[in-house]
Amino acid sequence: MDISVIIVNYNVREFLNNALISLNKALEGLSSEIFVVDNASDDGSVELVRKNFPQVKLIANTVNAGFAKANNQALKLSTGKYLLLLNPDTLVQEDTFTSLIAFFRSHPDAGMVGCKILNPDGSLQLPCRRSFPTPWTAFTKTFGLSTLFPKSKLFARYNLTYLDPDETYEVDAVSGSFMMVSREVYETIGGLDETFFMYGEDLDWCFRVQRSGKKVYYVPTTSIIHYKGESTKRSDIDELKVFYQAMRLFVRKHHTGTPLFEWFIYSGIHIRRMLATAARLIRPGSIALLDMLIVVATILIGEYIRKDAIFSFPSYAYPWTFVVPSFITFFSLLVSGAYTDFKLSVSRSFVAVFTGFTIIAALVAFRKDFAFSRMIMLISGSLSLFIIPGWRLVLRVLGFGEKSSRTTLFGRRTLIVGVQQSGQEILRKLRAKIGGGYSVVGFIDVDRKRIGEQVLETPILGSIETIGKVVREEQISEVIFSSDAVSYSTILSVIAQNRNRFVNFRLVPNNLEVIIGKPSIDQLDDIPFIEIDYNIAKPGNRIVKRLFDIAVSLFFLISIGPFVYFIRFFAKNPGSGLIGAVSRLPRVLSGSMSIVGLHSPNTGAVKNIIWGKPGITGLIHLRQDHGMSAEEKEQFDLYYAKNQSLMLDLEIIVKALQRRLRRR
Repeated sequence: MDISVIIVNYNVREFLNNALISLNKALEGLSSEIFVVDNASDDGSVELVRKNFPQVKLIANTVNAGFAKANNQALKLSTGKYLLLLNPDTLVQEDTFTSLIAFFRSHPDAGMVGCKILNPDGSLQLPCRRSFPTPWTAFTKTFGLSTLFPKSKLFARYNLTYLDPDETYEVDAVSGSFMMVSREVYETIGGLDETFFMYGEDLDWCFRVQRSGKKVYYVPTTSIIHYKGESTKRSDIDELKVFYQAMRLFVRKHHTGTPLFEWFIYSGIHIRRMLATAARLIRPGSIALLDMLIVVATILIGEYIRKDAIFSFPSYAYPWTFVVPSFITFFSLLVSGAYTDFKLSVSRSFVAVFTGFTIIAALVAFRKDFAFSRMIMLISGSLSLFIIPGWRLVLRVLGFGEKSSRTTLFGRRTLIVGVQQSGQEILRKLRAKIGGGYSVVGFIDVDRKRIGEQVLETPILGSIETIGKVVREEQISEVIFSSDAVSYSTILSVIAQNRNRFVNFRLVPNNLEVIIGKPSIDQLDDIPFIEIDYNIAKPGNRIVKRLFDIAVSLFFLISIGPFVYFIRFFAKNPGSGLIGAVSRLPRVLSGSMSIVGLHSPNTGAVKNIIWGKPGITGLIHLRQDHGMSAEEKEQFDLYYAKNQSLMLDLEIIVKALQRRLRRR
């Protein structure tokens, strides 16, 4: 057998299909075998392979085993003289394998080779040739020196950008998307290290190849196309977190015994992660900074118009004359949502700036020592009212910030959850209502099988499991659920998982007798959009509920706790009644339970986030003698979540006590 090709697949059915077609052409004339190890995909990948590629040796895992473990499953069964680990989101050339096998035969010192890897636009994918992390490469990469000086041998060692991409040379490592090794090397060093779930295992393998005495080569005489990151797009994995965990593991494994080196690498990793996390927030931060600089600039313009000079205020006026107005304007815009849900809203930014400068004018009017600045603030406010909403209007006219080709006038970026007839009807209604305030970016389906397809010229961007990632990457501000496409429990689970994002959730009910949320309804022709809300998640309610839990649990633990804990040793059933309730109060105090809450502590974590914590008592506790079904319990939990208040909690407690007294 000349070569064994191993592909680990996770929910990239269409890419896998194209990769296998390209492999069949590239393997002509060679004795070969292809393994596809599927990591519990639910997009129809397994069915595709079985139907269209019966010659492929399929390993269908029931769980996502990770990249390293899945590759090892096939490596143990392989028989080829050469072994290739290939990503499913790749396309190989017809000469790829013949070219690289010829290189192996002419270079007996070669243990592993990688080819030139191109992005879909034809540009070079930099990780296809790179160096191992060292203190210096970590420093230059972390602080951007490798990017600033890509042709410098001193600063650009991380991705070797100073080397000609069309020449062959020895490197430290090649990309894990295409790694070809000889069987001799594999039998010497073994498979991938399964402690790496994803990322890092390719660096580790390259390191072990070199340690075995063989070399790793970059060979650009042939190339492949790599659609990078397609699997992670279709998962809910935090790839940033997993990547840095892998880097820490690599450092711990190969650089122990050198504390200074290890500290430096760890520092670089942490700095890089902080920078990467900060990059996600840079857009709203840069918008706020721009608005504050505009306020400062308009104050200087007003000063020049009024006094024919700048920085001519009395010395005591600095820096307050610039700092206070800019921060008041910033907070006014922040409260209006101009940095969260409505970054390019012209009307909201106009109202916010007007409100901010009204406050500024009031402050100046009451401070005689700043009376000199009244006219200047009036000029500044007038200019800011024009410039701050104005730049947002210009961006909207130019189409910036809108990724969808089909948009409504000044619409908020919107996802529709549900691809069936009801979801399509929602899309048609939204498109028909010009100026309705919604710009549909795409659909969310119940699973991953149709991701990438178009429905009514609108893409299916993700599934229920990946909706959080789609919301983040597409900068979504509105999510509309079709209630006949997903269950109410699923809707609430999605809301729970995305509760920390600035997203408005709306529901189109299939039966107007079922209403979740606020009484405000956004009517769109004959489709009502009900805004989803639940009292138990409101910050004010949560604070009051937590304070109430602490106060009540402390009172009873101090007053009767010692007595109850003494007599529980003699009780026949210490887990029930008053004794059981008091014995659970420490958990209330710690925050893992509540006085009033859910019936079962085994309720899923997501449900607990939405509907609260397990309770000592609750609505279901009051009716547990009636033999309730699971659906009935869910409806009671939903009712409590929607209507929770301190008065409702007190009413439940009183009824629970009355129920206990009647039993006696």
